[in-house]
Amino acid sequence: MDQQLAAGAEAVIERSDNLIIKRRMPKNYRLPDLDTRIRSTRTRMEAKLLSEARRCGVPTPIIHDVDLMNYTITMEFIAGQPLKNVLDMRVSERVGELVGRLHGCGIIHGDLTTSNLILNDADNRIYFIDFGLGYFERNVESQGVDVHVLFQTFMSTHGDPGLEGAFSAGYRRTFTGADQVLDRVREIEARGRYR
Repeated sequence: MDQQLAAGAEAVIERSDNLIIKRRMPKNYRLPDLDTRIRSTRTRMEAKLLSEARRCGVPTPIIHDVDLMNYTITMEFIAGQPLKNVLDMRVSERVGELVGRLHGCGIIHGDLTTSNLILNDADNRIYFIDFGLGYFERNVESQGVDVHVLFQTFMSTHGDPGLEGAFSAGYRRTFTGADQVLDRVREIEARGRYR
């Protein structure tokens, strides 16, 4: 029996045994043809991003099926804690290493928060989930926005500025463009303050 775990703006997440089914729901405010195209494109893109991230050494759920007719992705269920419940300096540094790999492969997560990262109970690996807003891009601005969103989560949810330093150490270890991106994060923060 399927159990609904979450319902977001874009999709409903259900669990069926050891599988997760992400189903993109129709939006009545969009023209039907446009809605169909958007849901199909986003479903295909998310599946591709999950697979590519995994190939780049970033743990993601294994995809079992992609159904573009029903706008669903069926994937492995990852048992564990959202990082927002277990974040500390060492975990933040590990996240930095993984985001460095992601950016090194030209992948932008698009919603990089500690709610979209799971510390697996079985293997103690950090899994990245929900690439629904993700895309392929290698420019510093996009990478900076990705990191900026995570840093905002660190401050608003955890209130510990030391987490940024730990993340940055890990990020620099795996991504050659890290310093440029971290400089851009500061620029993005400054833009936000003076709007």
